[in-house]
Amino acid sequence: MSDLIIYCHPYVKSFNHAILEHVQKNLQTRHLNYHTIDLYHDDFNPTYSAKELSLYHAGRTTDPLVSKYLSLLKKCQTVIFITPYWWNDIPGMLKGFIDKVMKEGVDQSHTVTKTGVKGALTNVKHCYVLTTSTSPTWYIRFFLGNAIKKIFINKTLKQLGFSNISWQNFGGITNSSLAKRN
Repeated sequence: MSDLIIYCHPYVKSFNHAILEHVQKNLQTRHLNYHTIDLYHDDFNPTYSAKELSLYHAGRTTDPLVSKYLSLLKKCQTVIFITPYWWNDIPGMLKGFIDKVMKEGVDQSHTVTKTGVKGALTNVKHCYVLTTSTSPTWYIRFFLGNAIKKIFINKTLKQLGFSNISWQNFGGITNSSLAKRN
């Protein structure tokens, strides 16, 4: 089993990229095995074609990255998401990753029951969601509805079978000082 970083930011000079480098260095220092999925670097296409969507219920895909990503997810015990928090939500690229990679069927990420999706990624024992935002974290939590916690973490990730999920937001990053970012 290894750790899996799912990184979602297009700009290598971003604070998100600095977080990615710090997390990778930390894992290396601790001699932990890990893989990194870099959605933008991989040129992942987050949208469905009609053909791709027609294969969804059969748990199949036309995109080799989808198969690769799902295989990595099934083999890890820790997932670390590193992503910005844009317009009160995760970026469309990350949403598309969830939409396309989380396949139905036997040996996929979930099955469908009478009450909806039942996650099969119970191998994920720890999940860390590291986000950055222009808004301060307190503002996201108390005035913007806290969608990252209420939907992405408490609904989507738990529904997929992830457990022990924690979220840390680096809020107010756009106007922050170098000292704060360090």
